[in-house]
Amino acid sequence: MKEVKIIGAGLAGVEAAHYLLKKGVNVKMYEMRPKVSTNAHHTALFAELVCSNSLKSKKLDNACGLLKAELLKMDSLCLNTAYDVSVPSGDALSVDRELFSKKITETIMKFRNFHLINEEVSTLDDSLTILATGPLTSDKLVKTLQTIIQVDNLYFYDASSPIISKDSIDFKKCYFASRQGQEDNSYLNCPFTKDEYYAFQKELVNAKTVLKHAFDDNYFAGCQPIEIIAKSGPDSLRFGPLKSRGLSRGNIHPYAVAQLRQDNLVGDLYNLVGFQTNLTYSEQKRVFSLIPGLEHAEFVRYGLMHKNIYLNASKVIDHVGRLKNKKNILIAGQLSGVEGYVESMMSGLIMGINAFRMLNNLEPILPPLTTISGALLHYIYHYSGPRLEPMNANYGIYFNPHKLSKEEIAKKALGDIEEYFQKVND
Repeated sequence: MKEVKIIGAGLAGVEAAHYLLKKGVNVKMYEMRPKVSTNAHHTALFAELVCSNSLKSKKLDNACGLLKAELLKMDSLCLNTAYDVSVPSGDALSVDRELFSKKITETIMKFRNFHLINEEVSTLDDSLTILATGPLTSDKLVKTLQTIIQVDNLYFYDASSPIISKDSIDFKKCYFASRQGQEDNSYLNCPFTKDEYYAFQKELVNAKTVLKHAFDDNYFAGCQPIEIIAKSGPDSLRFGPLKSRGLSRGNIHPYAVAQLRQDNLVGDLYNLVGFQTNLTYSEQKRVFSLIPGLEHAEFVRYGLMHKNIYLNASKVIDHVGRLKNKKNILIAGQLSGVEGYVESMMSGLIMGINAFRMLNNLEPILPPLTTISGALLHYIYHYSGPRLEPMNANYGIYFNPHKLSKEEIAKKALGDIEEYFQKVND
């Protein structure tokens, strides 16, 4: 039986595995957890969501929403599972993160041609391999990669938000209301008065953070710690993650609003939206308890910060996802320079397709540039600047010479991704 090695059981790894397993390929998946832990994971389950439980917008006029629709056209395991375990989240797709990982793990483990090896991989041989170790790639494997690609890896700092118990929230001070422009009541809102806001902002900017080396200040712009945003100006939060526009209720016109989003299907856990942080645990408890309604909040999980590894793709990865210096290795997920849950799923699925093509002596191919999937991969593989910043799906990277509207882009993209997926499966 033909065989592919996959290193890493995150979102990208399981998407690649699922595609190959359905094709009858023997998959050996190497996952170091639980033998070797990371500073961000909490379980040994596949596809664990270590930051937010949100997969962003479902709307087609949003690039990530269109990317989701493309993945559904390609029978994405992760996207189908996400809809099965979704929780109320307005226009966004958010999930019960524990059920999400459990269902994906169960689905993959049922395949008889799947073999799980719980070991840390430190070397890369000549086997056809999909490297999907993600932003938390182990130090040993990073050193091996550096030897192969002959350049230093890049990194940025990412952070996750705290999760609190619903029973500890004071609902006399908080209320459910839709986010701006959405017609539901999925988000729990904690309204600040002007005095409350500035008291909170002052304590936040002066709170103690976890120590890092002085040169380690390379934050990903899309996931900056809330205390870093706060330090950019006294009103930066109320025009950013704490903006109150559209969240008035009756005679209540808040100066700023902290929002919470349901984190599991039962509805007894909520996460603080936009509160990625590097504060110490004791300071998170002290400062975030200043938020109206959270004075007695019980923190089930504190926020944390971790170093994310990624490669400067255009320098070391070829145009179809293989390492230039070792073409039996395909790079999938955030290690390749894509940023985001859904983007990682897509990258893993496409690398699974290309691995299958390589097994059958066919040339690896990418989706067309008229799709968000193809546009994003083309961007990271052909980036011409000195330093690639991790890239989310967005319409700014879409090749649009005919100035199509977003509605026209979505219609063409979905038709073209369907045609691409049919072609690679013929």
